[in-house]
Amino acid sequence: MGAAFADHCLELLATLGPARSRRMFGGHGLYARDLFVALIARDRLYLKVDTDTEARFAAAGCQPFIHEGKDRPVRMSYWTVPDEAMESPALMAPWARLARQAAAAAQAKSKSKARTSTTPRAATARGPAKKTQARTPRRT
Repeated sequence: MGAAFADHCLELLATLGPARSRRMFGGHGLYARDLFVALIARDRLYLKVDTDTEARFAAAGCQPFIHEGKDRPVRMSYWTVPDEAMESPALMAPWARLARQAAAAAQAKSKSKARTSTTPRAATARGPAKKTQARTPRRT
Protein backbone atom coordinates (compact mmCIF):
# COMPACT_ATOMS: atom_id res chain seq x y z
CA MET A 1 0.00 0.00 0.00
CA GLY A 2 2.70 2.50 1.00
CA ALA A 3 2.40 6.11 -0.12
CA ALA A 4 -1.03 5.66 -1.72
CA PHE A 5 -2.44 4.37 1.57
CA ALA A 6 -0.81 7.25 3.47
CA ASP A 7 -2.42 9.72 1.05
CA HIS A 8 -5.80 8.05 1.58
CA CYS A 9 -5.38 8.32 5.36
CA LEU A 10 -4.49 12.01 5.05
CA GLU A 11 -7.70 12.55 3.08
CA LEU A 12 -9.64 10.78 5.83
CA LEU A 13 -8.15 13.13 8.43
CA ALA A 14 -8.93 16.26 6.39
CA THR A 15 -11.68 17.28 8.82
CA LEU A 16 -8.91 18.12 11.32
CA GLY A 17 -7.38 20.72 9.03
CA PRO A 18 -4.06 20.63 7.17
CA ALA A 19 -2.48 17.19 7.55
CA ARG A 20 0.89 15.80 6.53
CA SER A 21 2.75 12.52 6.77
CA ARG A 22 6.33 11.70 7.60
CA ARG A 23 8.09 8.39 6.98
CA MET A 24 9.16 6.73 10.19
CA PHE A 25 10.07 3.23 11.41
CA GLY A 26 8.97 1.57 8.19
CA GLY A 27 5.59 3.33 8.28
CA HIS A 28 4.28 6.87 8.47
CA GLY A 29 3.50 9.35 11.21
CA LEU A 30 0.48 11.54 10.49
CA TYR A 31 0.19 15.08 11.77
CA ALA A 32 -2.80 17.42 11.82
CA ARG A 33 -1.85 21.03 12.51
CA ASP A 34 1.45 19.82 13.97
CA LEU A 35 -0.19 17.37 16.39
CA PHE A 36 0.95 13.76 16.00
CA VAL A 37 -2.49 12.15 15.68
CA ALA A 38 -1.89 8.84 13.93
CA LEU A 39 0.55 6.33 12.59
CA ILE A 40 0.52 3.83 9.80
CA ALA A 41 2.18 0.49 10.47
CA ARG A 42 1.74 -2.86 8.79
CA ASP A 43 -0.68 -1.23 6.31
CA ARG A 44 -3.08 -0.23 9.11
CA LEU A 45 -4.08 3.18 10.38
CA TYR A 46 -3.79 3.68 14.15
CA LEU A 47 -5.14 6.80 15.86
CA LYS A 48 -3.81 8.35 19.07
CA VAL A 49 -5.74 7.47 22.25
CA ASP A 50 -5.45 8.32 25.92
CA THR A 51 -7.19 7.18 29.10
CA ASP A 52 -10.22 9.34 28.24
CA THR A 53 -10.66 8.05 24.67
CA GLU A 54 -9.32 4.48 24.68
CA ALA A 55 -12.57 2.94 25.93
CA ARG A 56 -14.47 4.30 22.89
CA PHE A 57 -12.05 2.55 20.55
CA ALA A 58 -12.20 -0.69 22.54
CA ALA A 59 -16.01 -0.62 22.59
CA ALA A 60 -16.02 -0.29 18.78
CA GLY A 61 -13.89 -3.43 18.42
CA CYS A 62 -10.70 -1.60 17.51
CA GLN A 63 -7.27 -3.06 18.33
CA PRO A 64 -4.22 -1.47 19.99
CA PHE A 65 -0.90 -1.07 18.23
CA ILE A 66 1.56 -3.53 19.76
CA HIS A 67 5.17 -3.86 18.73
CA GLU A 68 7.89 -6.23 19.84
CA GLY A 69 10.05 -4.53 22.43
CA LYS A 70 13.45 -5.67 23.56
CA ASP A 71 12.12 -8.07 26.19
CA ARG A 72 8.36 -8.23 25.59
CA PRO A 73 5.51 -6.87 23.46
CA VAL A 74 4.85 -3.16 24.05
CA ARG A 75 1.36 -1.72 23.78
CA MET A 76 1.33 1.83 22.41
CA SER A 77 -1.32 4.53 22.79
CA TYR A 78 -2.58 4.09 19.21
CA TRP A 79 -5.60 2.04 18.13
CA THR A 80 -7.12 0.98 14.82
CA VAL A 81 -10.40 2.53 13.70
CA PRO A 82 -13.66 0.78 12.78
CA ASP A 83 -13.55 -0.55 9.20
CA GLU A 84 -16.39 1.73 8.05
CA ALA A 85 -14.42 4.82 9.17
CA MET A 86 -11.85 4.01 6.49
CA GLU A 87 -14.48 4.70 3.80
CA SER A 88 -14.87 8.48 4.07
CA PRO A 89 -13.73 11.62 5.92
CA ALA A 90 -17.28 12.02 7.29
CA LEU A 91 -17.22 8.56 8.87
CA MET A 92 -13.67 9.12 10.14
CA ALA A 93 -14.44 12.56 11.64
CA PRO A 94 -15.58 11.48 15.13
CA TRP A 95 -12.60 9.15 15.47
CA ALA A 96 -10.20 11.80 14.17
CA ARG A 97 -11.56 14.29 16.75
CA LEU A 98 -10.87 11.77 19.53
CA ALA A 99 -7.32 11.34 18.22
CA ARG A 100 -6.81 15.12 18.12
CA GLN A 101 -8.11 15.36 21.69
CA ALA A 102 -5.69 12.68 22.87
CA ALA A 103 -2.77 14.20 20.95
CA ALA A 104 -3.46 17.68 22.32
CA ALA A 105 -3.62 16.32 25.87
CA ALA A 106 -0.33 14.46 25.37
CA GLN A 107 1.32 17.58 23.96
CA ALA A 108 0.08 19.71 26.89
CA LYS A 109 1.37 17.12 29.35
CA SER A 110 4.74 17.03 27.57
CA LYS A 111 5.03 20.82 27.64
CA SER A 112 4.11 20.85 31.32
CA LYS A 113 6.85 18.31 32.06
CA ALA A 114 9.34 20.35 30.03
CA ARG A 115 8.54 23.49 32.02
CA THR A 116 9.01 21.75 35.35
CA SER A 117 12.21 20.05 34.27
CA THR A 118 13.84 23.37 33.34
CA THR A 119 13.30 24.91 36.76
CA PRO A 120 16.29 24.80 39.13
CA ARG A 121 16.42 21.70 41.26
CA ALA A 122 16.54 22.26 44.99
CA ALA A 123 17.05 18.60 45.85
CA THR A 124 17.27 15.26 44.11
CA ALA A 125 17.14 11.63 45.11
CA ARG A 126 20.89 11.88 45.65
CA GLY A 127 20.48 14.58 48.26
CA PRO A 128 20.26 18.35 48.49
CA ALA A 129 21.63 20.56 45.78
CA LYS A 130 25.18 21.80 46.32
CA LYS A 131 25.50 25.27 47.68
CA THR A 132 28.02 27.52 46.07
CA GLN A 133 29.67 30.28 47.99
CA ALA A 134 31.26 33.37 46.61
CA ARG A 135 35.02 33.25 46.97
CA THR A 136 36.84 36.01 48.66
CA PRO A 137 39.96 37.05 46.74
CA ARG A 138 43.21 36.17 48.52
CA ARG A 139 45.37 38.96 49.71
CA THR A 140 49.02 38.50 49.17
